[in-house]
Amino acid sequence: MAQYKGKVRSAGRRQQAHTQQGRNAYVQGSTVKKLDEKIYAPREPKRQISNTARKNREKAYHMSFGYVLFLACAVVAAGFILTGYIGLQAELTNSIKNVSRLERELNNLKLDNDEEYSRITSSIDMEEVKRIAIQELGMKYAEEGQIVTFSGEASDYVKQVADIPE
Repeated sequence: MAQYKGKVRSAGRRQQAHTQQGRNAYVQGSTVKKLDEKIYAPREPKRQISNTARKNREKAYHMSFGYVLFLACAVVAAGFILTGYIGLQAELTNSIKNVSRLERELNNLKLDNDEEYSRITSSIDMEEVKRIAIQELGMKYAEEGQIVTFSGEASDYVKQVADIPE
């Protein structure tokens, strides 16, 4: 039997002998009880640490008032920054929704405008307009020599600054 550190437990009339092999503990006898794990856990020897290391550890555990104040200010500043960021995100989302709504409204207005233009142009009889212009208003077709052609620049309208030559 291996060497046992601790006392032998008794269960009723029988004595049980505890053995330990590596990390597994065995109990012999007819009644098995739970083992006290603390007894069988391997213990590491305490190491002596230097004074410098001990002082550094003590400083690490101790927080001065200034450090706590700095951390509190950092948390408050982070809170304000995050609140501002969330506000900007909400404003951006609202702007995007507004732009989307305005684009939808513009598309609807364009569609309505195109439909109205189509309705108007389809309702106009060009032959009737020609008849009224010639018979009632006295208009005539242009004769040879009345039409003057000139090259214009890339603009979509012409501004007359001088008389047209004959």
